[in-house]
Amino acid sequence: MAEKRDYYEVLGIEKGADKKEIKKAYRKLAMKYHPDVSEDPESGEKFKEISEAYAVLSDEEKRHTYDQYGHAGMGGFSQEDIFNNINFEDIFKGFGFGGGSGGGAGFESIFDLFGFGGGRRNGPRQGDDIAYHLDITLEDAATGVEQDIEVPHKKICPRCNGSKAEPGTNPRTCPECGGSGQVRHVSNTPLGQFATIRPCGVCHGEGKLIDTPCNECHGKGIVRQKSTIHIKIPPGVEDGSRLRVPGEGDAGKRGGPPGDLYVIIRVKEHSLFKREGANLTYIMPISFVQASLGDTVEVPTLDGAVNLKIPAGTQSGTSFRVKGQGMPHMRWSGKGHLYVKVKVITPKKLSPKQKELLREFADASGEEIYTEDKGFFGKMKDAISH
Repeated sequence: MAEKRDYYEVLGIEKGADKKEIKKAYRKLAMKYHPDVSEDPESGEKFKEISEAYAVLSDEEKRHTYDQYGHAGMGGFSQEDIFNNINFEDIFKGFGFGGGSGGGAGFESIFDLFGFGGGRRNGPRQGDDIAYHLDITLEDAATGVEQDIEVPHKKICPRCNGSKAEPGTNPRTCPECGGSGQVRHVSNTPLGQFATIRPCGVCHGEGKLIDTPCNECHGKGIVRQKSTIHIKIPPGVEDGSRLRVPGEGDAGKRGGPPGDLYVIIRVKEHSLFKREGANLTYIMPISFVQASLGDTVEVPTLDGAVNLKIPAGTQSGTSFRVKGQGMPHMRWSGKGHLYVKVKVITPKKLSPKQKELLREFADASGEEIYTEDKGFFGKMKDAISH
C-alpha cells in the first residue's frame, strides 16, 4: 500500500494556512480533478485524496490531532467521520457537478464516490483513540517499569447499555429519515442537478428518537469515567515513545469496538546525564593537577560508580568512553555507552604557597606570568619593554 502524502502537501499549502486559504486551495484542486469534468483516468483517486486532506485540515479538532501525530493519529476517525465535515454543495455551488444529467461519473451523492453512501450511517463505528501522557525517570526508562495508570475515557453507559433510553422505554424510528439517519438533498443548477446526502437534522444521524433519555448518561449512551489500566514500559524506552494498549480507548458507537489507548512517554531530564539515543554523556570536573599528572577517578553510572583512568596531559573537553554503561537498546540486545567528558576546573582562590609553586612551575616551563602582584603600572611597564 502506497504511503499517504502529507495533507498540506496534497493541497499545496503551508502548515500555518488559515481556513480561507485551505478552502481556496481545495476548491481549485477539486475543480480540476472532479470526476464529472476531469479526463484524467486517476481523477477519482486524486479527488478522494484532496477531499480527505481538506476534510481533516478544515476541522480544528482533526487538524490539531493530525499536526500532533500525523496520519497515525487519524486512526480514531472513521472515513465517514472525516468526509462528513465537507459541505460539498457550498463548495461546488453554481458548477453543476453530480446528479444524473452531467456527462461525467454520474454518482448520486458525493458519498457514493468514497464508498459509504446509502444507509451505512447507522452501522457500528469504532470508538476514538485516546492519548495519555506519562512522565518517568531516566532510571525507569533504563530498567523498564510496570505501573497502574488512571485513564479517563468514554465507556458504554452501564444503566442503559448504550441504548440512550431509560430502561423500560424504547427509542422510536425517526419520521424524517425513516430510520436511515440520512436525508437526500438535491440542488438544481444550470448544468444539472447536484445531489448530496447529509445527516438527518431531526435525529442527528442516529435514525432513532429518544423520548425518555437515560438518567445516567442523559441520552448519550456513554459516560465518562476513569479506569485503572496496568501497563508495562519496556527498558530503553525513549522520550516521545508511544505504547499502544488495544481496546482501552473510547467506547464505540452502535455496537462498534472501542478505540485504542496510546501512552505517550515523557522521560524527565536527569541531573547528571544527558541522553542521546542509547548513549549517555556525563560532564566530569577534574583539577589541573589531575589533568596534568593523571589520576583514577570514580564516575557515576545508572548502575553505580565505576573507576575511570585519566591519562597524564588530558585536555579539558576530552571524552572517554565507558562501554555498556548507557541505556538498553529497544530493538536489539545490549546497551549503549557512557561518554565521560572531562572539564578542567581552574581554582578561583590560591594560597600564597600555591601561588609560589605555580610560579616555580611557570619559570621551569619558560613561561612569563603577569600577576596581580605587579600592579597596573608594573604590567604596563613590562608590556612596553617587550
